[in-house]
Amino acid sequence: MKHSINLKLGQHLSMTPQLQQAIRLLQMSTLDLQQEIQQALESNMMLEVDEEDTSFQSLEVLSEKKAENADTVTSEGSQTDMPDELPIDSSWDDVYQEDFEAGSSTNNEAIEFETQRGNVSTLLDHLLWQLELTPFSERDHDIALSIIDSINDEGYLMSSLEEIFQGLQGQIDDLDCDEVKAVLHRVQNFDPSGIAAVDLQDCLRIQLMQLPEQTPYRKEALAVVTNHLSLLANHDKAALMRQMSVSAEQLDKMVALIRALDPKPGLQIQQSESEYVIPDVYVSKRNNTWQVSLNSEVAPKLRINAEYSALIKRADESKDNQCMKEHYQEAKWFIKSLQGRNDTLLRVARSIVARQTEFLEHGAIAMKPMVLKVIAEELELHESTISRVTTQKYMHTPNGIVEFKYFFSSHVSTEEGGECSSTAIRAFIKELVGNENPAKPLSDSKIADLLQEKGINVARRTIAKYREAMFIASSSERKRTL
Repeated sequence: MKHSINLKLGQHLSMTPQLQQAIRLLQMSTLDLQQEIQQALESNMMLEVDEEDTSFQSLEVLSEKKAENADTVTSEGSQTDMPDELPIDSSWDDVYQEDFEAGSSTNNEAIEFETQRGNVSTLLDHLLWQLELTPFSERDHDIALSIIDSINDEGYLMSSLEEIFQGLQGQIDDLDCDEVKAVLHRVQNFDPSGIAAVDLQDCLRIQLMQLPEQTPYRKEALAVVTNHLSLLANHDKAALMRQMSVSAEQLDKMVALIRALDPKPGLQIQQSESEYVIPDVYVSKRNNTWQVSLNSEVAPKLRINAEYSALIKRADESKDNQCMKEHYQEAKWFIKSLQGRNDTLLRVARSIVARQTEFLEHGAIAMKPMVLKVIAEELELHESTISRVTTQKYMHTPNGIVEFKYFFSSHVSTEEGGECSSTAIRAFIKELVGNENPAKPLSDSKIADLLQEKGINVARRTIAKYREAMFIASSSERKRTL
């Protein structure tokens, strides 16, 4: 084979660092973007936050206002000028406490009380607190501690009584199973009612036992839970009336008392931290037109530091000057990438709003089918770009805060030759199930027939798939005769 040198012209896509940075910022969520901006501010000397806002006041302005009110007496004994003499037994805080509080109240930064979170209360902490307040012997205290450790978040024992007993045998001498059982009964008297139950039947029984004896139908409800819980779960009203020898009215009162109980008592105490979703864009109606605006609080406005950029010398090849040049170029790229991200996000949001005005007006029932390709062709962008923009980006609408991805769904044909969004079909199913008669719940076939009357052709298996995706039980499980 003969070797030769050939010259060939061609084009190919090159992933430059600038392009990689723009793509990475585009697919970031709000929280990730804020962390990225903070990291850039800390690592790049040329970047700074543009604080030239009307709400921003410099220290000089605040000092001038304080100087103007220097001799003003706000109340009796609360003056801002320094007294000539201080009492011997006084302290600085005694004299200037009021002035400090008054000065702090003039600070324009509003206190975000929702961010001042206390310690999250857990079921384990709540039970341990009660354990320390209960007079236990050292031996019983260790048993109770082992029982509490085996309670899950819903308040049930994860281990059986025998497993707890076997686990404590090697730690406590001459331990008897009845001793563990006695301590368990004491723990079951802790708050909330029904805690440390073995199963649902035991949980309901404990709660009924702790009710006052004069509670109407307490004894009968206890008999239902103890002996006929399976009939109650199957809604077999006739069998329950026959087994309990009661009328329909009496049975309804028993069932009402049982339904007032909590099947998961541990969740009353178990709390989780609230997770707040920060919208990227706001949608509001102005002059009968839907307007889209970026959330200015998502990311601060950045600019290049004028003082540092003025120190750069064009002809200087020193190490420090080269470092400043690199930081200056990186800062320009970063600001340009942020602007590109905001522009693309706003264009996509406006395109979505223009196509989903019915959703904004009437809710999920009026959602139109839409795919990424439609938005990509309209904005002359690639589908992958639209996918990055719509992932983990949220829109504040009159119907709540929803992710951009929520607006994209498949479609089902209608009798008129149109299309109906799968999101709208789910909303129809949810509305029909919510308004159904509990004694005669709608079957999947019946829901399909009702949608057929609206001109929406949906198969029964499709209804079943959408229903299961929304965690709606079947018609037999939804049936309520009690």
